[in-house]
This record gives sequence, C-alpha cells and structure tokens, in this order.
Amino acid sequence: MAPGGGGLYRDVVESRTALADYGIAPTETDSRNPPSRKSPAVVGGKPGVHELLECPVCRSVMYPPIHQCSSGHTICFNCKTKVHNICPICHQELGNIRCMALEKVAELLELPCRYQFLGCQDIFPYQSRLRHEQNCRFRPYNCPYAGAECSVTGDIRSLVSHLKDDHNVDMHDGSTFNHRYVKSNPQEVENATWMLTVFNCFGHQFCLHFEAFNIGMAPVYMAFLRFMGDDHEAKRFSYSLEVSGGGRKMQWHGVPRSIRDSHKTVRDSLDGLIIQRKLALFFSGGDGQELKLKIAGRIWKEQL
Repeated sequence: MAPGGGGLYRDVVESRTALADYGIAPTETDSRNPPSRKSPAVVGGKPGVHELLECPVCRSVMYPPIHQCSSGHTICFNCKTKVHNICPICHQELGNIRCMALEKVAELLELPCRYQFLGCQDIFPYQSRLRHEQNCRFRPYNCPYAGAECSVTGDIRSLVSHLKDDHNVDMHDGSTFNHRYVKSNPQEVENATWMLTVFNCFGHQFCLHFEAFNIGMAPVYMAFLRFMGDDHEAKRFSYSLEVSGGGRKMQWHGVPRSIRDSHKTVRDSLDGLIIQRKLALFFSGGDGQELKLKIAGRIWKEQL
C-alpha cells in the first residue's frame, strides 16, 4: 500500500526546533591530505586508450571476458546476451570469439573511478577498479522513500530535494519530535506504510519510518530511523523512541541505519521500536476502535 494512499492515514508532527538552519552537510574530505592521483596509463604513446574498452551498447567500461565479431567489433559480456549474440555494429553473429589482445591491453591500464563526476579522484589498476566502485564512498545513494518503487539515485543534496518535491515528504528541523499516527480502523492495517518524515539536525538528515506488517501471524507496528549518509557516519549518532498512553510506556534506544541498507533490510532485521497490535491498542485508549499512537523521539550526536 503506498504511503498516504487514499487518505487512510494521517500523521501529525509536533517538532521542537533545535537547529533552524536547514543545511546539508558537505562531503567530509581532508583538504590537508588530498588523495593522490596517478597519471592514466599511456599505451603506444597515446593517452586515452581506455576509450577502446567502452562497450558500444551500454557505454560502460568492458571487463574480461570481452567478445568480438569476425570483423573485430567488441562488446561486453553482459550486453552480448542482450543483443541476442548479434553484433550491434555490423549485425554479424558474435559467436564465442574472445578479444584476447584487448583484454591484455586492459591489464596495462589504470582507470578513473566511474564516480569521478561525483567527486572521486582516485585512479585504479584495471582489475581492482570494479572492486573499488562497489564500495566507493562517492557512489550514489538510492532514494529512501518506502512503500513505492523509486529508481531515483543521487547524492544526499539531490535526494533531499527529490523527497520534498517529488514525494511531498514532510521536512522538519530539530533533534526532538512528537509524532502521532492515527488510523480509524486498525484491524484493516496490514503491510501499510505511513508517510516518511525527514528531520534535519546536526547538519544531516534522518528518515523516520512507521509501518504495520506481520511477524509470522502476529500483526505489529514498527518505527525506526535511517541516516542519510554512510554507515561510518551513522554510527556517530544515536536516537531514542518512546510510545506512551493508557498509563503505559515503551522505549527504544538505537543507532540509525544508513540508507545504504534498504528499507526492507532494516525492517526485516527488526532494528527499531516494535509494538504488538494488541499493546498498540492499549496505548491508543484500549477501546480498539482507533489507532492513536504518539511517538516521541530524540536524536543526539555521540561524543567519540
């Protein structure tokens, strides 16, 4: 069920502002020790030979095995299947001919990271470039919006704008908040996701998620926080969530998970405040007619 769909749910946020400046933290780099850059490899006296390794279909750098047709046109292994084994240049059958010469040339090259346009200035030997890119700190983040498929990726600044403009996500300043989740018939809520809320504090952004789903046959509600940044930065912060009502109180203390971890990964790990439905109804007044959960939260920076 898409967040906020059909007007079934309503969220009320009472945020106490701690930091009025809705800024976005710059990327942390040490200007005193800039990363070293090696010159691109020169083969045959001509720089830029790595352009020969560009696949004509996906335009990405080709990694061995590199295939070719009988006329010598090359293509990457993944695209060979996509074009049904037909050369996209001359339309001859590709077969299983390997371009060993180009593969040997590839081993001599050092290539810039594919995320150079996002700020990575490192250059790597051909074989280790792919391993680096899988964990490059400059690689784009996936959109953290839950409850609907969204293929948008980007840096934190662009994703914050995307969440606000395209998903109409609520944006709030401050490190403390009171959030109310209301549903007129809680018995109908299954696999439901409430609207995402983004909080800005300490120069970073945090995503508050709340949803209903089943653990086995038991219906539960869960609230958790994700950090818009990498895991090593997320570990510098802690947060608490508290739900109270009907003379009862439940607390959760945790560390926000990076949005590098998908929403589903965090939810399935149960890393957050989990409230069984029957208990949630006690928090709501005990009559079972309406879900009215008030969750208070606080985010703080650990002194490392």
